[in-house]
Amino acid sequence: MAKTISVRVPVRIDLAGGWSDVPAYCSEHGGEVINIAINRYITAEMHIDDERKITVQYSSDVPIGSGLGTSGAMNVALLAAISGEGRTPEEIAELAFQFEALLGNTGGRQDQWASALGGIQHLQFHGDTVTSTQLNPSQEFMSWIEENLLLFDSGISHVSGELHREVWRKYSMGDQDIKDGLERIRHMTQEMLEAIQIESPEHFARSLYRASWSVNLLGKEFNEPFEKYLKPLQFSEAIMAWKVMGAGAGGVVGIVLNDGYDRETVTELANKQGWTEIEWAIEHQGIVREVNLHE
Repeated sequence: MAKTISVRVPVRIDLAGGWSDVPAYCSEHGGEVINIAINRYITAEMHIDDERKITVQYSSDVPIGSGLGTSGAMNVALLAAISGEGRTPEEIAELAFQFEALLGNTGGRQDQWASALGGIQHLQFHGDTVTSTQLNPSQEFMSWIEENLLLFDSGISHVSGELHREVWRKYSMGDQDIKDGLERIRHMTQEMLEAIQIESPEHFARSLYRASWSVNLLGKEFNEPFEKYLKPLQFSEAIMAWKVMGAGAGGVVGIVLNDGYDRETVTELANKQGWTEIEWAIEHQGIVREVNLHE
């Protein structure tokens, strides 16, 4: 009897702490991230025919190189399809991370845990240990985030491996700007955690802005594709904050509108730059696995 195993997992947006989850840093200092799984998905489908031959295929709701953790999500989906039965989401997330590490990935663990677990996560990293805390703000505050945080795909495909390698090369050589930047990025996670806990839009936006500014210490190139367009809007108070949702130098950017401000000003600017808005909502489920038998 033939069998088809379908697995769907969400990608994520990174509110604060991205970079500090990388082993090169968190093994020494600890790291932490707050991210949100969104209703954009990677799907893996494994078909086993009557002769026990296997076919695997992927589909994606978002472009590769968007900075939304698509590579990590792809591997979570694949491993959940191949070996997901009987394994916890955390075990599958770790398998996916180790698989990528074998292929030379120098990134961290946040992408795999976000796609495996879903929801709003506060993830803490101590060496190879990950502690996950699900954050559950009120529906009212989650709705504010969904309505006021706009996502735009720049169409610029970043290559996170190359970006990561240069930062970690400088870090290994003792570059003080890199060390200071990573420390600030990690610290911003606590600010974002407090903002979500007290459900303050102003604190949320300020934390996002400060997290974005901290990335400049790693290199101006990470924010450069967006900064020259979005700074004027922030100074005019059309927007409260903005932040690149991945490693940077392209991919998806998140923009927080001021309450009551006409969003057309932001979408008009985005359209002029060729950015595409991504409609989104919080996805509270992580791995969704379905098995179908065929005669």
